Amino acid sequence: MATTAQQFLRDLGAGRRPELPETTAGTVRLDIRSDGCTEHWYLTIADQHVQVTRSADDADLVVRASRAIFDQLANGQMHLAVALVRNELTVRGNMALLMLLRRIFPGPPGARHPRELGRAALEQREGRS
Repeated sequence: MATTAQQFLRDLGAGRRPELPETTAGTVRLDIRSDGCTEHWYLTIADQHVQVTRSADDADLVVRASRAIFDQLANGQMHLAVALVRNELTVRGNMALLMLLRRIFPGPPGARHPRELGRAALEQREGRS
């Protein structure tokens, strides 16, 4: 079953996130539009942790999109940069935090980090020698 953006954001605040740089800190507000209403999710990022609350307070970065786009981001079906280029989401504020936000949302199902692929290729090559 596909994860909704709401489910993803509720589960996001649990534990340390080693993929985030230790020195990065800031606030992000996600404005999720659906049926003429807007839900506001507020992320506070510090020390490789993400605290998630519901708030419409000002933030260092504000990202706006439809619920469908945020659901696709939460499932790894859409990359944040692709949605931005397609003008399916809008941003205002600190673009460095936008690049950080793409580390928070999952990648495509089955995707692997390039280093993992390189290690696997090297191991395979060494195994044949």
